[in-house]
Amino acid sequence: MSANSFLGVFAKSPIKPMIEHIDQVHDCAMTLKPFFQAVYEGNWSAAEEHRQEIVHKERLADDLKREIRLNLPGGLFMPVERTDLLELVSQQDRIANKAKDISGLITGRQLQIPASMVDGFDTYLSRCLDATDKAKETIGEFDDLLEVGFRGRERTIVDKLISELDVIERDTDELQISLRKQLRDLEKELNPLDTMFLYRILDWVGDLADLAERVGARFELMLARV
Repeated sequence: MSANSFLGVFAKSPIKPMIEHIDQVHDCAMTLKPFFQAVYEGNWSAAEEHRQEIVHKERLADDLKREIRLNLPGGLFMPVERTDLLELVSQQDRIANKAKDISGLITGRQLQIPASMVDGFDTYLSRCLDATDKAKETIGEFDDLLEVGFRGRERTIVDKLISELDVIERDTDELQISLRKQLRDLEKELNPLDTMFLYRILDWVGDLADLAERVGARFELMLARV
């Protein structure tokens, strides 16, 4: 999107670019699903193709973040602070960055998820991505919230979404604990370096849910100031 057209969008609503950004971030994170399917199958050429998709989508999200930072007007006639919007977009962007980091580490070492952990890991991954989906849904309500003055039924919907996001994040913590116990039991059978990096992957996948929860928390804080 050119700077002029981007400014045109801001003239109508500075919120729409924020929603566009979370949509792009979510798309980037969701590409981890086909990426890990290829990893489970040991299909490293397919995994690399999906990694390149993730890198491309992360770059698009980064470009959108930069456009927002450069073009967000300083004198917005809005009940929300410009600094809050800038912090929110930065928090959103960290989700895409983490997806890129995960795919890079996995392909860089051709790190295989142990067969006995695949089902549990895939459930864990899906639940963490549920959090990014919920974050997208939450920020997607931003425009409607603005139209109704940040109160009423729309505010109730957003409060419910943020509560659901907190529940998902707690679920992922429990799933991670279970997977770490499984990995601990397998340590003697695995390459020590691979084991170390697998623990890191468990942490980084969990970070997707943590970062999504922080998006919700940042949004909630911004609404509390309205």
